[in-house]
Order: sequence, then C-alpha cells, then structure tokens
Amino acid sequence: MEENNTEKNIGEVCIADEVVAVIAELAATEVEGVDSLGGKLTKELASRLNFKNASRGVKVEVTEEHVSAELAINIKYGYNIPKVTREVQDKVVAAIENMTGLKVIEVNVSVVGVNIA
Repeated sequence: MEENNTEKNIGEVCIADEVVAVIAELAATEVEGVDSLGGKLTKELASRLNFKNASRGVKVEVTEEHVSAELAINIKYGYNIPKVTREVQDKVVAAIENMTGLKVIEVNVSVVGVNIA
C-alpha cells in the first residue's frame, strides 16, 4: 500500500504587514551599533521615504510570496556605517524568511541619525 505524503490544504494563512514590520524592527535592533529606529526621523524625511509612522522607522510591503522592507535607523557614534547597515540587511532578511517563509526581495536602510550618547 502506497502512502500519499502530499500536504492537505486546510485553509489559508495570512501574515499581517504589521507582524512582518515588528520582525524587521526587532532584527534590526539586535545589530550592534544600531541605537534606535526612526527616532530622529523628521516629518519631511518620513514623507519622502513614504513612512506612515515616523516614530517607528519601519515600512514593509508584503505580497503573497515576497516582502520588501525599508528601515530608518539611528547609529551609535563610532560604528562603521556600511558594516552596520549591511548587518541590518542580513539580519532582517534572515529573520523574516525564517519566521514567515516569505522571500525578501529587498531591504533598504536609511541612516537618519548618529547618536553620540
């Protein structure tokens, strides 16, 4: 007797954009050198970057299979900006793909401030 190991379609799973945004936010703040997200994002810059919530500093677009993310971050003084931003991109991609199964097609990082304290 042959077993049928095909998956059963028992319903749909929908992941809210806000959930993906929180995953991206948490992953970014785990990177050494990141001080905060969006804290110094002015309304003008938020508008230019098309962020709805300027204080949060994260914007995601989620389709059925893909995610694109934009983050506005503040970096701690003394850290290498290209190195920190690349690590943010890598961590955000890994976190979103591991937790949601969605493919991340881009992660854009804008450095909006450097914090000295």
